[in-house]
Amino acid sequence: MEAVDTVVKPMREFAKDSVRLVNKCHKPDRKEFSKVAIRTSLGFIVMGFVGFFVKLIFIPINQIIVGA
Repeated sequence: MEAVDTVVKPMREFAKDSVRLVNKCHKPDRKEFSKVAIRTSLGFIVMGFVGFFVKLIFIPINQIIVGA
């Protein structure tokens, strides 16, 4: 019986935690969704510019080092 408890108890706790998580989660409203969408797009834009400028700086440096 102890072997069965070692298998069943973690599954029961996982099920309780899963139900608690689903009950706590909610669907975002329009205002919250627009905030998340704007911040995500702003992050993509910033990271794109950072990558572009890093590439822009390191291509000439790489040409000087390798192309000598």
